[in-house]
Amino acid sequence: MRKTLRCLLLALFMTIIALPAVVGAEEAPVPDPTGASVGTAADVVGATAGAPTKEDMATLSQNEPLAAKLADVVGHNRISINVVWTLVCGFLVMFMQAGFALAETGFTRAKNAGHTMAMNMMVYGIGMLGYWICGFALQMGGVGGVASLGGGQVLANEFSISLGGHDFGLFGTTGFFLSGVSYDAIVFTIFLFQMVFMDTTATIPTGTMAERWTFKSFVFYGFFISMFVYPLYANWVWGGGWLSCLGKYFSLGHGVVDFAGSSVVHMTGGVTALAGGIILGPRLGKYREDGTPNALPGHHIPMAIAGCFILAFGWFGFNAGSTLSGTDLRIGVIATNTMLASAAGAFSSMVYMWTFYGKPDISMVANGLLAGLVAITAPCAFVNSVSAVIIGAIAGVLLCISVFFVERKLKIDDPVGAISVHGVNGAFGVLSVGLFADGTYGDALNGVDGTVRGLFYGDGGQLVAQIVGICTNFVFVFVVMYVFFKVLDRIVPLRVDPEHELEGLDQHEVAVTAYPEFVLQKTHR
Repeated sequence: MRKTLRCLLLALFMTIIALPAVVGAEEAPVPDPTGASVGTAADVVGATAGAPTKEDMATLSQNEPLAAKLADVVGHNRISINVVWTLVCGFLVMFMQAGFALAETGFTRAKNAGHTMAMNMMVYGIGMLGYWICGFALQMGGVGGVASLGGGQVLANEFSISLGGHDFGLFGTTGFFLSGVSYDAIVFTIFLFQMVFMDTTATIPTGTMAERWTFKSFVFYGFFISMFVYPLYANWVWGGGWLSCLGKYFSLGHGVVDFAGSSVVHMTGGVTALAGGIILGPRLGKYREDGTPNALPGHHIPMAIAGCFILAFGWFGFNAGSTLSGTDLRIGVIATNTMLASAAGAFSSMVYMWTFYGKPDISMVANGLLAGLVAITAPCAFVNSVSAVIIGAIAGVLLCISVFFVERKLKIDDPVGAISVHGVNGAFGVLSVGLFADGTYGDALNGVDGTVRGLFYGDGGQLVAQIVGICTNFVFVFVVMYVFFKVLDRIVPLRVDPEHELEGLDQHEVAVTAYPEFVLQKTHR
């Protein structure tokens, strides 16, 4: 079986290597590796309310050639600002990996701290390589360019199927290994920004599956989700795929709208965590014989809280950066909505726990902060501050209810609450666009005239599109990942040996002990 798997992987690898040359040969756009020709006077047209029109520029080029050249410089500088903004925001999102590492490790036990940190460390490298091999091409290979960045037109090939006279995009076919025509300054910028989003998805299940997951099977998982699962759904929403076309083809608002990834990033990670948690089973000692759960407290709550604050800081890049434009002044609204929703999520979860359980559980409050952030990620650009606070407050309560439901009713052991934080509130965030979008932003998004409006502002079709997106995400991601984990478990066991789990995974799995001077196991008295 293992020999067969190796042969299949080798065949897939060789096929992907051959694709760039084939696809690149058919490409008409010319790549620009230095970015020297990116940004012209055309990028000034329509940039602001008082910007010149095409007719103005045509007249200017005939009568004032020097002014036309200056307009080219202005256009280049405008695109340069947007590129720098996108890269800096990408750097912020990359730093969120440290936040995830601290939060997940703090919420788990000391004897597995090195193992949990190792997964958060290596999912970054493994995920990046997988995304570079083919994930980026599948996701963005047919996007057709990014207007705010003035380039990327070489990403022009989307594999589609035609149904009822409409083309439904399934995946891109340009950009494998960032080679051939994708050797382009703007394409590389898009890659960096999109890669760190993908890596957020990939790291989410490491928290749910912590403390009993073999490192070897984790490596296979890291490549699979970054190369195939995440990129496909992301293509359908962000890469010009079929979910983004529901508005254009069927008048369902603007199609599925997910500004910064409540579903594309967080729900995908949460649903993957659900599938993995079901198959992996609970940690030893988590449930008594009668099925009631035992508390297995995290070893370092201050570390976890610090991780959550790092995540909240990086989230400004996550949400505001998704404009891909530092010259889009909506970024102020987006950042403030993000901040308000996180505060509301933390506050409502605190009130809920204090009211029903007698204490303001700080670990639940920290996850409430993250729940508010996850929920506002999709609607952050389309709602006002009142809606942002409402969304965050609902998310905090949903988090608390979901954590206990998953633990007590579904009997799924989720040490960090990732299923509830990212899965449940990722779905709620997408739904929130269909309810609270107020029609002040998003004109012509996904090829549909007008701004984005939810049900409360007169467009029930947008809510329908959002529901379609949620259902598609759950069915696609859960089925694919459940089957993947089942098959992988037959080849490379997912679960560590019981004696290793009891002793701790640090030495057995990653050959390091996080706290070598600590006595991790106490004798009974």
